[in-house]
Amino acid sequence: MALSNVKCGVSNCRYWESGQRCNASAIEVHTDNGSGQANQSRETNCKTFETTR
Repeated sequence: MALSNVKCGVSNCRYWESGQRCNASAIEVHTDNGSGQANQSRETNCKTFETTR
């Protein structure tokens, strides 16, 4: 079940669907530095990402 209104621009993720939609049932996002706080989006990463094979 796709999450409504969740966009993803990483077309080689297994959860990516046309229209930049995320088809994962849930998403998990963390900070790059492990602090639990980010000041900019570039300081975060999507742990839900899985590459297509």
